[in-house]
Amino acid sequence: MSARPVIGFIGLGSQGGPMAERILDADFNLMVWARRPEALEPFVAKGARTSPSVEELGAGCDQVCVCVVDDAGVAQICDQLIPAMQPGSCLVIHSTILPESCVALAKDCAAKGIGFLDAPVSGGGPAAAAGKLTVMCGGDADSFARCEPVFASFAGLTVHLGEAGSGQRAKIVNNSLMAASMGLAHAAMQAAGGLDIDRAAFAELVKGSSGRSFGFETYARLPEPSVFAHGAALLAKDVDLLKSTLPGDDGAELLRTTAMTFLDAARGE
Repeated sequence: MSARPVIGFIGLGSQGGPMAERILDADFNLMVWARRPEALEPFVAKGARTSPSVEELGAGCDQVCVCVVDDAGVAQICDQLIPAMQPGSCLVIHSTILPESCVALAKDCAAKGIGFLDAPVSGGGPAAAAGKLTVMCGGDADSFARCEPVFASFAGLTVHLGEAGSGQRAKIVNNSLMAASMGLAHAAMQAAGGLDIDRAAFAELVKGSSGRSFGFETYARLPEPSVFAHGAALLAKDVDLLKSTLPGDDGAELLRTTAMTFLDAARGE
């Protein structure tokens, strides 16, 4: 990368938007693209440049970050992006998608002399805005070293886990564990209610006792499961990704069945 590299960002949603803002705040040159021009306005106001197309963004950037929702979205963007990127640049996938999709993208990038990292994140929009995301990276060590300064603008913890796909593998296990923890919290609250224990008092007790967990604390803040419908849809996607990646695995199945009791309730299923 040059002394002040140009960083491209695609996917300016509830999580990607705050990440891009942190990159700007760290004084990187930021170039952005979005399907809706109005989505670019807050970033332009803070000094970002816009690109008229995915291809032109790819051609003009040292590092391109992609933070769209799913495999289909990543594939659509990367089909346009990779052919336009310059040798020596680096593609970073912050979306949570199938590990094997990232392995395939890494091969496509290598054929063009482009670095590649899969770098899904954990923490959501508030953690991104605070610079406290966790970034889980898969890819070669050189690409990781080149991109880590950008990650430092929005991350509190960045971990290099191994070859391409490793970040996605860790992310889907982590999120499945979070979902299963919320499933256990759901069951515990139901059991406490069955024993006529006050919900608020029980939640306060557990937060200071051996049963505490981040999943329980998140669940205890919900007035009812349906309030978590959006988050549940995202976690269910990740649980399904783990099932697809490890079909028939006992551990993956236990995480899934424990998680789905809550995720189904939150989604009204």
